[in-house]
Formats: sequence, C-alpha cells, structure tokens
Amino acid sequence: MASRQFAKGFKRSALTVALGLCFAGAVQAQSSVGSINGEAASGSTVTIQNIDTGITRELTVGGDGRFTFAQLSPGRYKVTSGGQTRDVQVKVGTGSSVTFGTQEFGAVEVVGAASFNPIDVSSVESTTVFTAEQIDQLPVARDVTNVALLAPGTVKGDTGLGNLASFGGASVAENGYYINGFDVTNIRNFVSFADLPFDAIGEQQVKTGGYGAEYGRSLGGVISIVTKRGTNEWKAGAAVYWAPEWGQESGKDVITRDPASTPGTPFQYRSDDSSDILQYNVYGGGPLIKDKLFFFGLVQGQDRTYDFYNATTSEHREYDDPSGLIKIDWNLTDNHVFELTGIWNEETRNTTFYQNPDGQRYTGEHGLFSTNSTLENGGEVWIGKYTGYLTDTFTVAAQYGYLRNINNFQSELPGADCPAIYDSRDADLTLNPIGCWNEAQFTVRDLAFGGEPNEDFRRAWRVDAEWQLGNHKLRFGIDSEKYTSTAAGTSYSGGEYFRYFRSIDIFGEDFGDVVRRRTSFTQSGSYEVINQAAYLEDSWQIGNVLLYGGIRGETFENKNAEGTTFIESDTLWAPRVGFSWDVNGDSTFKVFGNAGRYFIPVASNTNIRGSGYEYSDETWYLLDGVNADGTPQIGEVIIPTGVNGSFTPPDPRTVAATNLDPMYQDEYILGMQMQLNTNWSIGMRGIHRDVKAGMDDSCSHNGFNQWAADNGFVADFATDGIGIDMPGCYIINPGKDVTIALDPTNSGTLQEYTVAASYLGLPEYQRTYQAVEFFWERAKSDNWYLQGSYTYAKSKGNVEGYVNSTLEQDDAGATQDFDFAAFQEGSYGYLPNDRRHTVKLFGAYDINDEWQVSANMLIQSGRPVSCNGFIPVGALGIGEPDAGTIALYSGSSFYCIDPNGFYQDPDTGVRYTLTNRGDLGRTPWVKTFDLGVSYNPSWLEGLTLQMKVFNVLNSSTATEFNESSQASRAQSFRDPDFLNDVNYQDPRYLRFTARYDF
Repeated sequence: MASRQFAKGFKRSALTVALGLCFAGAVQAQSSVGSINGEAASGSTVTIQNIDTGITRELTVGGDGRFTFAQLSPGRYKVTSGGQTRDVQVKVGTGSSVTFGTQEFGAVEVVGAASFNPIDVSSVESTTVFTAEQIDQLPVARDVTNVALLAPGTVKGDTGLGNLASFGGASVAENGYYINGFDVTNIRNFVSFADLPFDAIGEQQVKTGGYGAEYGRSLGGVISIVTKRGTNEWKAGAAVYWAPEWGQESGKDVITRDPASTPGTPFQYRSDDSSDILQYNVYGGGPLIKDKLFFFGLVQGQDRTYDFYNATTSEHREYDDPSGLIKIDWNLTDNHVFELTGIWNEETRNTTFYQNPDGQRYTGEHGLFSTNSTLENGGEVWIGKYTGYLTDTFTVAAQYGYLRNINNFQSELPGADCPAIYDSRDADLTLNPIGCWNEAQFTVRDLAFGGEPNEDFRRAWRVDAEWQLGNHKLRFGIDSEKYTSTAAGTSYSGGEYFRYFRSIDIFGEDFGDVVRRRTSFTQSGSYEVINQAAYLEDSWQIGNVLLYGGIRGETFENKNAEGTTFIESDTLWAPRVGFSWDVNGDSTFKVFGNAGRYFIPVASNTNIRGSGYEYSDETWYLLDGVNADGTPQIGEVIIPTGVNGSFTPPDPRTVAATNLDPMYQDEYILGMQMQLNTNWSIGMRGIHRDVKAGMDDSCSHNGFNQWAADNGFVADFATDGIGIDMPGCYIINPGKDVTIALDPTNSGTLQEYTVAASYLGLPEYQRTYQAVEFFWERAKSDNWYLQGSYTYAKSKGNVEGYVNSTLEQDDAGATQDFDFAAFQEGSYGYLPNDRRHTVKLFGAYDINDEWQVSANMLIQSGRPVSCNGFIPVGALGIGEPDAGTIALYSGSSFYCIDPNGFYQDPDTGVRYTLTNRGDLGRTPWVKTFDLGVSYNPSWLEGLTLQMKVFNVLNSSTATEFNESSQASRAQSFRDPDFLNDVNYQDPRYLRFTARYDF
C-alpha cells in the first residue's frame, strides 16, 4: 500500500507543475476537440474560420514551414494562406492536414466527404471517427455500443452483461466513455455509462489502442462523443423512429433434452416475447447572438414496451420517460470560448407481473395480474468548459463536470415481510413462486438507510494545455475526480429464501422432497473513490517523422463507509512512446508504432463488497410439508449449514494487501496506413497486449492458518472470533506474495506480515491479446463509399478481467475467479471474448438525388466453449475452504462431471474430470447482414424517410451454449441440457424513420 505522505507529495508537486505551465506552458482538453496542421511558406500568415460559427484565428508560420491550430471544435473550417483556400473537416480527436504549395491555384477548395477518415500523420493512436451523417445513413442500432462495434478490433460481449463491447481482448468492463471531454463511465462496476439522446450525437470517436498519456483509467478502448451544437444558421427539426412489433420475427425456442420432462417442454422460451419501440424528438439550434452565442437543444420522448413470457409467469415492461440535451457555446472573443452541456437521462422501467392460471404453462399470454413495480436508472450530467487561445502557440483549457446516476432503484412493494419461496418439484424444475412474497422483489433494501435510491456521483475537474515550441508540441494536464457510491444493504424478501425440490432431481435417489434454505445480508453505506492524474507529453517533428513521448502519473484511493482509506496507491507511472512517419511527406503513406502502459482504477463495487460486511449461509433439509402460506415444514438436516462472511465490517487494514498493485496492462502496436489513390486507403496494424498485474479478491483462510502454524502461531483467521479475524474475502494480486495486516497472536493488535503466494496456491493473473488488423476505406465518390476490416485475434489467459461472462458476474475486481485455487484449475485457455476471425463491411450508395441504399455486414467466428461443474471436495488442496463453504458456490469451475472421472466427492460420490477452458470447441460462425433504404423526396425539401432491416436473412445461429454439466452439486449424472443452445442471434426486425429538418 502506498505511503500516504508520498502520495500527497505527488499531488502537491503535480499541482505545482500544472500551475507553472498554466503561466508558461501548454494544454489540450481531453476527448472533445481536433486540430488543423500543415505546411505553408515560412513567415506567411495562415487564417482559419469556422464556417458555422464565424470564429476566426490567425497565426504566422514558423521557420520550419509548419503550423498547427489546436483545440478546435469539430466542424467545417475555411483555411486561407497566400491567396489559396482549403475547406477542411475537423473531426474529434484527430488532426486534419493542409498543405499550401508555391504554385498559384487562386481560390481552391478541397471538401472532404463526411464518411472519409483521412490519414492523420499527427497522431500515433488507433482511432476511427463516425459522424452523425454516417451513423444516420447506416443500418446500425441506435446506441453507442453498436456504432463502436463498426471499428476494427471490437467484438460484442456476452448478452448477460448488457449491450457492451470488448476492445482488444479486454473485458466489457474496462472501457472509458466521454461526452464532450467529460468522463461519464460508471465506475461502480464499469458496465454502464451516462447515456444521452442518440440524435444529439455529432461525432463518435472510437479509440481502440495506442492512446496518449492524457488518457487513463481504461484497459480496453475509449469511446468519445461530441454532441451537436448551434451555428450561425437557425435550424430545427423533428424525427420519429419506430420498430413495430409486427415488423419483427419471433425468437427461437430451445426444447429441453431431459427425458424426464414432458415432450416439447422448452429449455429456453422466447418465441412469444415481443417489443414495440417508438422514439421521437424535436430539436433546434442557432445563434442567440451571431458569431458569439449559440444554442442547441433536443428533447426525446419514447414509448417502449416489452413483453416476456415464462412457464407460469409473464411480465409487461414500459418506458416512457423523456430525455434531453442542451448545449450553449459562447465565443466571448475569438480567443476565449465557453461551453456548457446539460444532459438529463433519468428513466423508469414500469413492470406489470402476471401469474398463469393453475395448470397453464407456456401460454404466450398474460394471465392474472400479480403486481406492479418500478425500477429507476439514470440521472443528469453537467459539463462546463473554458478554452483560451492565449497566443498563437499556447492554448489552455479547463473543465468541471458533475454526474448523478440512480443505480437500479426499486421501491418497496407489498410482500417484503414474506420469505421468498420457489417450488421446483415438477419434472421440469420450473421456478414456481408460492407464498405471499412479491416475485418482483426477490431482494429487499435496508429501509433504515433511507428511502432514497442507490446513487453514484462524480465531481471532476481537469486543466489541459498545449504549447507549440518550434518543432515540439508540448502538452500537459492534471485532473481529479471524486466518485461517491451510496448502497443500501439488501437481504432476501422476508430474510429467507426457500426452494423445494424432489430428491431424485438433486441427489439421484428418491427419499422424498427436500428444501434448500438460504439467507444473505449486506451492509449499507456511502463509499468514495478518489482518482487523480497528471501527464506530460511531447510530439517532436523531425522532418517527416513525428516522435512521441509521454508520461502519466496517477493515484487511486478507495474508502470504506466510515471514510477510512483501505486502498491507496503509490504514484503509478504509465509511460507512452510512439512514432508516426509520413513516408511521402504528403499524408498519403503513414508508418506508425507505439508502446504504453495503462492502469484502471479500483471500482467502487470493491468498496461496497470488500469493505462492508456480507453474510450468507445455506442449509439443506428434508421437507416434511408445506404450510398454507407456502412456508416449509422443515425436517432432518441433509447438508449442514455452510457459512460465508460475517455481520461485522472488516478492519480496513485487513481488506487489501498493502503491497497491492492496481491492475495494469502493457500494449505494443506497429502499423501502416496508405492512400492508394484519391478514393481508396488501406492499412494494417499488429497489436500485443499483456496484463502485467491483475487484481481480484480471494477468500482462502486455510492457507493463512497454515502459514501461522508454520511460523509458531496458533490462529484461526476466519472462524474462531478470538483477536482480529480476517474478512471473508480480501483484495490481492493473485500469484504474488501478500503483505497484509494480521493478528496471528490473537492479541487484538494488527501488524503487517508477508505471506508467501505458495500458501494460497493461486497462479498469477494472466491475460494476453494478440491481433493483426487489416482495414480499408473508400471515400465517397461516384455516389458511394465503403469501409471495412478483417481482424485475426487471440485472447488467452486464466481470467477474463473485471467481469466473468460464464457467471454473468459484473463484480469488477471481485469476481469468483480467484476466490479459491480450485477455481483456477483448468482456467488457462482462450477467453470468452476470443473471436479468431472477424470481417466487417459497411457502406452506402446514392442511387440518385432522392434514393439511397446502405448495408452493414458482419462475419465472425465463434467463442470458446467449456465444461463447467462443481468443485469436488476430493480435489480441494492447499488454501482451500471446507466442504460447507465450497458448497455455497455454483457449478462454475472447470471440473466437469464424468462417470469415469478422476476426482470423487466423498459426500455424493459424484466423479469429475478436470478440463481446460475452451476444451469443447467453439460456437458456430455468426453471419449478419443489415440493409437500409432512404428516400429524400424532391417535392418536400428536408424530409427523410427510411426503412432499415436488421438481420435481413433472419439468421438464427446459436451464440451461447449451456456450459454447466450439472444442474446441482448433488446431481450424480450429467445434465441432459449440457451443451444445449441458450442464446441465438437477434431475429430479423424493421425500423422506420421519418425526419423533417428545416
């Protein structure tokens, strides 16, 4: 753990440097701007003017003939020098090149196509930019993730974790998301981000690797959004988007393979599920004061409905909350610009639950009304920014932002005092709810914590500067954020959860009905994460070669509910180096490479789960009968109680190793990009990523007990209640020695000790990604453009990252992967986001002035398939828990049930074989083709009508199999539905658009 004094010293020194550079040095605001750079006659004057806002800047070209205009808002610019004029499109996060020759062209305009990404020789990054016009043309779902999935090196994560993308082999919970330069990533668990109305997006930049030292806190990729803004021309419009229920094909059911079930019984039932999605918006913007003050606003309404049907229950969901955005830009002068962005995105899911009449199953219709519930998410974002062009060569920017996000808040419903009960004694093991509890609230929140929702708050500021000093472009920045997460404790409804089974289904023999009883309790509290960083970088132009060097220093600090720090890093140094060689000197052929180190913060989920108390237990009984209210008449104990955790919050000194290294990754990229002619460009890059220090929680105490015994201590760190016990789980770098505060003398006094990694028996955290990407692009000419890529990639290791797709577990930094050594046995192999081959192709063609067609195609190989099962007690080794504790875990290890296996559970007699991750091949290749048609009638200028068809061929390839070889720990035979289909491609659906701009 870091010395607090050293960390504070870093913060003071970084701030001193930042303030010094504000007076003498340089900055560029993160994520929301671009630049214009180029060559002109030495000593000549170059002038740029934003065509839309009228803002003008001018500079004198230096002795080397090069010039740069930094910190430019994306948009259209007119660049003039020596009587020559160029029209340039500036895109977010990229540099646009302009060259003024000595020959006399007069007034020459070169207008780039909106869909074309020119070769940016001023950057070493791997980036793709999509404009609003291009996004609107293409048949792509209306969300940020699906636009990002057009970029090379991105693949869609498992559906159970939401609609998220994996970048370069990283998990879906390791990306950074920005709106107008402000970080809107939800670092509670990194699997969500602040949303905004889709039509408010002006440009979306996707950084897949090699990003500079101003970026941090992510290992995957960066998605940066710039919103639309007002111009000198008043514009307004309205749009309607409709994906009707009648325009979608039915989902595909999966029939169970269990011979004991009624023939035709579904294993997955979705054929009757349906949705009807209507979104509409009005927008407008223009000059409040010409050339000075601009406004843009958009309000989006919606009427989205979804119907889901299960065996005996169903539900109807509705979303009707509006969302919106306002953007104000104030050009106080040409050299001082202010911006304000406001977003509101709070959304309520209203759900009605239904219960089928007795005896009716899989009806595809809503039965009898059961209850209503609401679930709230979202909130608001406010961003303020100042940009000052203080001299021709020195720019400074400052930003402050505030984010509030409600996190899955459900108000208490009737039935909260009744225990949760499911009856699964039918042949299909169906979850039939019984009793007075409310199925819409399986867990209830701690009302003593208050009736307010669980919320996340980010308060962050940053200062950036850029200084063009001859052929050096120096940049510096400093930023700080405080992220606060509130969390009400939870328990099962009524404090208990019962589930009834037939013993034949669970234990393989019939000795009557049985009941499993569980309890679970977590602590309430408010938790803080404080992240700070500073960076310094230099881009040095030597002839046609740009050399880049940067260094980023950052600190992470996490606090428990009492405000006590339990994780605080030393200053973490992340160097970045790279080069960009403009081979021909005219931005037509670029060779580039970079290397860098990237850190990711510790999620506030770790504060909530690691530093607060958690308690759970499980017991199995004979079921002697069921009372009239559905509660069980409990009989003889079959499996004794297994306990995990306690009701006492751990001492913060025992929660995390004091020698903890936050998770980081090293990356290396080498590539080229070439313009073949005025229309076509191609490129390729090779990528290598390697996680060097992984971080996760571990829950072994036996290894510490053995260490104590070997060193002459008498201690039971987890269960004896004497002295200061260890928490149920603690944060470490797996496979590394653990330095942590312990009380092996049972004296009630903690002291730091170092326990060798061998006592825990854990391997080191391993994840590597290697890929070769080929990408090509045809600029729009002769009425059509085309863009695409092919990626060959391997993602391998013993852990996916901040999530576990097998379990659909999104506990960032606290997955079960390293809880005990047995979970790591057989875990090394190709990871869930490993897609060996991916081909992407998309483009559009203007048939004439009124009609246009567009298409989007994906061909992708499948993901690895494994065999999962319960850990047999006979396989438990050093550092492992007792049988009662291991019984609390699901069948998610790589021990696969096998009649001829090598490990036998002494309690059940079940035999297992240890398999390896990915042993069972892969899911099939996925092929998807989407098509769009647009009509812009000449009889009404400004009107656009579109129809987009997704999955035109209605392909229904399986995307996920059931990888669990056992339905329960005691089951002595392989689950008949092992390797049965679970998920398929989304079926074909239509979306209609009507938009009018004026």
